Amino acid sequence: MTPPYRTRRVTVPGGVELAVDIFEPPRGVHGVPGFLLVHGLASNARLYDGVAELLSAGGRVCAAVDLRGHGRSDKPDSGYDYETLCADLLAVLSEVSSLVPAGAFSRPVVVGQSFGANLVLELAARAPDRLSGVACIDGGTIDLKARFESFESVVAALSPPPIEGTPASELERRFAEFHPDWPEAGIRAALANFEVREDGTVAPWLTLERHLAILESMWRSRPSDLYPRLSVPVLFLPADSPGTPAEWSLSKKEAIEAALAVLPRAAVHWFSPADHDVHAQHPDLVAAVLEEAAGTLFAGG
Repeated sequence: MTPPYRTRRVTVPGGVELAVDIFEPPRGVHGVPGFLLVHGLASNARLYDGVAELLSAGGRVCAAVDLRGHGRSDKPDSGYDYETLCADLLAVLSEVSSLVPAGAFSRPVVVGQSFGANLVLELAARAPDRLSGVACIDGGTIDLKARFESFESVVAALSPPPIEGTPASELERRFAEFHPDWPEAGIRAALANFEVREDGTVAPWLTLERHLAILESMWRSRPSDLYPRLSVPVLFLPADSPGTPAEWSLSKKEAIEAALAVLPRAAVHWFSPADHDVHAQHPDLVAAVLEEAAGTLFAGG
């Protein structure tokens, strides 16, 4: 079956090519702003498929990007700092804007999940004139320095589990077991975080070294330092995940309340109970919240 998007290879500074899926409304554009969708650490663009399909069906241009080192994009050994990653996203914004009807993607809302949410806040601080606003799905308040005494403790706590060498069929079984309420498309999208090798086993597209480089970039940048610099609207979409320790849930609520108190234009919509990847779990609910915010919070942003 033909996918509901076209994939372009976008060349960013340094000659790195990123895979970008562009979803155009089937009956013409009649909604602005559009949406640029940015995944989280060790994830990929496909987890936004359901959200993008629904938003484009409503008349909005959407583009979902595989960040460098992830998914179908190039995987250089360098460039996993915020400055380079923001430059990558700005190149994607320019390219997509040139490929769709005039004005449909001139100042999109940039949506990020988890680490991607922290990244889009960095982008908003650096290039507010390019955006109508940012939306942060279960992220945008992740402050590693507030939780860990050293980067070494970050590595010890947050290094990815050793999945390399797992049979692809076993990994698919685990995903389906752990996420019984996810749509099948969400499971397939999560599996796209991994390369399937000739022997039928998997390996993460994002190598451990590059994973740790991104964690170090997160360690060096505190979202709360960005809030006073942000002039565009910010929407938080946190997920209250089942099984999350009570102190972590309280910490997340306190961080969002602190952000709302500082940001000039901001709102929050909680998903509870919901998984960290709520955009793959409940694409209909996430798309509906983003669509509503496009006509209110982000209108004229």
